[in-house]
Amino acid sequence: MYFWFRLLSRWPLWALHAVGHAMGWLVLLGSPRYRRRFLENIAQAQIPLLQAWGGIGQAGCMSSELPRLWLGSMPAVRWQGDGVVDTAYASGQGVIFLTPHLGCFEITAQALARRFSPRFGALTVLFRPAHQAGLAQVMNEARGREGLETAPTTLAGVRQMIKALRAGRAVGLLPDQVPPEGMGQWVPFFGKPAYTMTLAARLAQQTGAQIVLIWGERLAWGQGFDLHASGLDRPLSASLDEAVLQINQAMETLVQSCPSQYLWGYARYKTPRKEL
Repeated sequence: MYFWFRLLSRWPLWALHAVGHAMGWLVLLGSPRYRRRFLENIAQAQIPLLQAWGGIGQAGCMSSELPRLWLGSMPAVRWQGDGVVDTAYASGQGVIFLTPHLGCFEITAQALARRFSPRFGALTVLFRPAHQAGLAQVMNEARGREGLETAPTTLAGVRQMIKALRAGRAVGLLPDQVPPEGMGQWVPFFGKPAYTMTLAARLAQQTGAQIVLIWGERLAWGQGFDLHASGLDRPLSASLDEAVLQINQAMETLVQSCPSQYLWGYARYKTPRKEL
């Protein structure tokens, strides 16, 4: 697997995205279960089908671009709202970057690490280790880039993130990822109960860290990515229940800003797994 990732990492981004679009359609057409979930999630969010239709090909791009992002040269990135990131770091209380399954969430960590880690220390990202040896080798090399540190989805990983925030550094999370049983609560997401992680809200409440919403918009024809950064529309609630709901609502707003790049096929409403 490493050989193929290394080979594909030399391809131009437009070619990888072309393959990805085809892959996305093949998966949709070949999997009734995936197709049903894709359509149900769009209907639940009350997004017009034509606005979300682009998500079919974009889901394939998310996979096909990984060799370039993990092992190749970094594509072009344009910043939108980087002043929000500067202000959050300047607080000295640490920064929690929240990225939904929207656009390219791999590029956000790399771009943040390249631009801000030299001044503010490494960015710590939460991730689930791969079980396949070949994929694990690729991921370890990608996650081991300068300015990036990884934290496993365990209690040790949570402690690592708290330590980073209290040192004034930053952490990155996907708050719309379904957490293991016991690490979340059922909160509405587009009007339907979804098991939602409480970690992001707990980290902010325990450390006083600033929350920044960020996502990478995939540009056409392999031109690179636009990174969009913004803050919450109001201070995070001191109530955990309200804070988790508030974060879900913020994720909804991001998805509505570009529904054609959301991962609609993700099983957002599934029952959480019982173990890590």
